[in-house]
Amino acid sequence: MTSLYPIPLTLNDGTRTDFGRFRGNVVMVVNVASECGLTPQYAGLETLYEKFRDRGFDILGVPCNQFAGQEPGSDSEIADFCERNFGVSFPLTAKANVRGKDQHPLYAELTRFKTSVLPGLVKWNFEKFLVNRAGEVVARFAPTVEPDSADVLDAIEEALAEFNEPKSLPVTR
Repeated sequence: MTSLYPIPLTLNDGTRTDFGRFRGNVVMVVNVASECGLTPQYAGLETLYEKFRDRGFDILGVPCNQFAGQEPGSDSEIADFCERNFGVSFPLTAKANVRGKDQHPLYAELTRFKTSVLPGLVKWNFEKFLVNRAGEVVARFAPTVEPDSADVLDAIEEALAEFNEPKSLPVTR
């Protein structure tokens, strides 16, 4: 397995960074779409982020237009939609492919993990990967699993408790 931390990311506002910005935190990576029946999950994701971020939890939304063209907007339109409709304050990447020949390197690594009940390709919008403080995928949730489900909350709590305190490395935003 390759480390997730050096994988380059371009954020929704054009900022170039890498997954290492999350080093020491628990991260939920979610491929998102604005015109999907599951789009209301943005509200639940924002609630999770607000609830756990002070304990070293982050969410990274990855807009993707690969599933029935449900994310047709530009990066700025996506950011505006998320903020206006759901108050999203967690980071979003630039629009990216989560499968196929142009698959983003982050998703190439996330889907490589075989410890999941959902191995392999991303199936649809709002599939959730939980990455622990060591940069390992520890859980994967189907698109229909709500962000506030007991399984998701338990997995986050367990990942946060894995180390007593977040590492004191600075996290740039």
